[in-house]
Amino acid sequence: MTPPLSINDLRPQDSDTLGRLMVEVYSNLEGFPTPDEQPAYYELLANLGRFADKPGCRVLVAHSPEGDLVGGVVYFGDMAQYGSGGTATQERNASGIRLLGIDPRLRGLGAGRALTEACIRLAREAGHGQVILHTTQAMRTAWGLYERMGFRRSEDLDFLQQGFPVFGFRLRLQGR
Repeated sequence: MTPPLSINDLRPQDSDTLGRLMVEVYSNLEGFPTPDEQPAYYELLANLGRFADKPGCRVLVAHSPEGDLVGGVVYFGDMAQYGSGGTATQERNASGIRLLGIDPRLRGLGAGRALTEACIRLAREAGHGQVILHTTQAMRTAWGLYERMGFRRSEDLDFLQQGFPVFGFRLRLQGR
């Protein structure tokens, strides 16, 4: 059995490593816009740690038992900070998840699920009734994970990012 991953808030010393990892992950997705096509998006990925300075936001990371940075995600406790296109920033009683990325060399350890579960836990602790996220056709692995975890397509959250389709999902939390 594989030892568990540790999920924690991003440490300042890991910020640059996480940014490089995110740029690598997203730029290697087949069918996803390239850094030349969407430079501002890749600038955002490279500086993912800055989200931790926004109200209600946390950058969560997964480390292997050996201390390797496996991946990260941004949790939004305040949807006004979510920063996507479309209507997501207007959602109330909601938390958001954006920019999940896992080191391709360390996939299969359950980091994507563990990071997503940590965000869902934070949403429950905040008393929110739903969790919002977006993904794309290029992110089929993550798309499948989200559906297995109970997220459902929510077309009202869809938008185009510089002509590129982005698809909204929501998870309704029980008792909220």
